[in-house]
Amino acid sequence: MARGPLCFRFESRLTSGSAGNHDITLDQEFYSQHGHSFHNQDPQSPESCLSLLTSSPSITYLTHSATTVRLTSPRGPRTTFKVFGSPHAPRHGRWAFYYDAEDTPAATALWDAVPPDADVVVTHTPPRGHRDETPERRMGGCEALRRALWRVRPRLAVCGHIHDGRGAERVTWDLGSEFAERQTVPWRDPAEGNKKVSLVDLTGKHAPALDNDGSRASSGESRDEEDSGESVSVEALGRWGRRETCIVNAAIMKSRYPHVGGKEFYKPIVVDVDLPVWEERISSG
Repeated sequence: MARGPLCFRFESRLTSGSAGNHDITLDQEFYSQHGHSFHNQDPQSPESCLSLLTSSPSITYLTHSATTVRLTSPRGPRTTFKVFGSPHAPRHGRWAFYYDAEDTPAATALWDAVPPDADVVVTHTPPRGHRDETPERRMGGCEALRRALWRVRPRLAVCGHIHDGRGAERVTWDLGSEFAERQTVPWRDPAEGNKKVSLVDLTGKHAPALDNDGSRASSGESRDEEDSGESVSVEALGRWGRRETCIVNAAIMKSRYPHVGGKEFYKPIVVDVDLPVWEERISSG
């Protein structure tokens, strides 16, 4: 996970991805200051490395930015959804895309960039307290990101960075109390110890369907919720259907440097999730 961009594939010709802290040549500012410490014998060009991703017609490279994905394959689901991707992670050592997570205003401002209508949020760092436990049994995720996820409440939040946190869990948000959660339900990997696929089912086929309809804010919805008598925050108004998020740490690297006995890898995690069909959205709008 930390050894390359986090990528996920929607259909055979479309891949979205974001970098991570070991992708030093993709962080131009970091590489200009520290690149000689890594590549003193063979310096590389960040511009050329970036162009490999940004010039590809089949890759959408997200660097703390969002894009709307519209699947048009006649053989696949015609869905449309918004993805936000970021390479940033809390500072720990000297690596690319780091920020000071303890500087609360700066960290909060960083994650304020996540749009409220995002359906999928892809970050290198985990949110604090979710799939972020380190070998030293401390939480290595970012609290400002966790609060941003409470604000946005996407269907899916994908991360990596902390290899030991690999796995998934479903978080039910408390919309009546700022930044609070009602419960967290861990995922059990059906592929553990066998050759099955590591599948996270959010559709209701093999596990309860995700309690998240991706609703957007509107004045009518907000007024209905205010009149319901329930105590909800301003951030919750108009998006009452966004109650639950599945957080997936999709780390691939299982072994640790220096990888005595050879490198070991986790299986990729496959997520099955329902998304809106764009034909239906157009006709209903």
